[in-house]
Amino acid sequence: MPFDLGFGKLALIPLVILLLFGAKRLPDIARGLGKGVQEFKKSVGDTTDEIKVSIDEEAPKRYGDSHSKDKGENSNH
Repeated sequence: MPFDLGFGKLALIPLVILLLFGAKRLPDIARGLGKGVQEFKKSVGDTTDEIKVSIDEEAPKRYGDSHSKDKGENSNH
């Protein structure tokens, strides 16, 4: 398995991060990561909402026109 991470490896990751960035910068880095994740989630939510609105607006046009043509043809006959 390529991502076979045991407890030892998972415990080693924060230690390496601590050594790379230092204890003083960790809160700033964590804060920045948190803001980045929050903005990403907001963007995904906004995009999802836009897609849903677009689908809701497009569906009546697409299906409404075909049904209205059928009804119009049936009423003339």
